[in-house]
Amino acid sequence: MNEEMQLRSPETEDEWRQYYHLRWSVLRRPWGEPEGSERDERDGETEHCAVIAGDRVIGIGRLQMNDHAEAQIRYMAVDPDCHNRGLGRRIVEYLEAKARELGAAMVVLDARENAVGFYLVLGYNVTADSYLLFGEIQHYRMQKDLY
Repeated sequence: MNEEMQLRSPETEDEWRQYYHLRWSVLRRPWGEPEGSERDERDGETEHCAVIAGDRVIGIGRLQMNDHAEAQIRYMAVDPDCHNRGLGRRIVEYLEAKARELGAAMVVLDARENAVGFYLVLGYNVTADSYLLFGEIQHYRMQKDLY
């Protein structure tokens, strides 16, 4: 992929459509969940990150503030055709920078079991078992202090 990539919030209707479609296709469709299940009530009040290459959204993530000092990363996904290119790391770094701008002292997330190693490399620590999504996907609460 030789196209220049941008990390930013989606701006156009098409970018938002692609953003939510990628979220659904990676995080919900494999478990038979319907389109629309990838959205939640906090989408309108959070920071969104899209990796945009040309006219394609190829990676996404979201940051929400849980309180004045704690931010949470949610809905991380990278197009399967674009794995192993450092996009996930770039999304996390972008969202951590946003968290600092918003005054957060720490970032938490609930990582799927297959993603724990990725977050460990980025400086996160497992703090607890979290929840079981769709009755089969174990998540772990992870945390990183920003200062």
